[in-house]
Amino acid sequence: MQNITIRKFETKDAEAVSALIAKTMRTTNVKDYPADVIESVINRLTPDNIIQRASWMHFYVVCYSDNIIGCGAIGSYWGKLDESSLFNIFVLPEYQGKGIGRKIIETLEQDEYFLRAKRIEIPSSITASEFYKKLGYDYKNGVKIIDEEHHIPMEKFRQN
Repeated sequence: MQNITIRKFETKDAEAVSALIAKTMRTTNVKDYPADVIESVINRLTPDNIIQRASWMHFYVVCYSDNIIGCGAIGSYWGKLDESSLFNIFVLPEYQGKGIGRKIIETLEQDEYFLRAKRIEIPSSITASEFYKKLGYDYKNGVKIIDEEHHIPMEKFRQN
């Protein structure tokens, strides 16, 4: 796709990012999660919560002709310098399957949080776990489990 840009999140993006997450979850994740779980996540990821998250992680947005169509973030894994975690990776349903998610991961994997880490973890949705496997992530400790937050913990180790 032409005219795609990825840039750092700005506070003015919060409404669009929150709406993008809600639409994506209600459309794409609905096949793997009950409605109450989806609505619980959506209710938590409000514009104010997105702004708060962006204050402690590097949050990026994907733009296509002035519209935000995707997002993703990376931050320290529980304050560790040698471990990081990917968060909030979403692409609007109508743009899925066009390489946008891969571009988000590539951007996050060039971020300083990724480059300094030996291990990167993703609390993957059930829906996205196969996508992450294609990009070199595997189940944490080699075991596919769904944790109490309805995520599949996944990880990648970097060779320095």
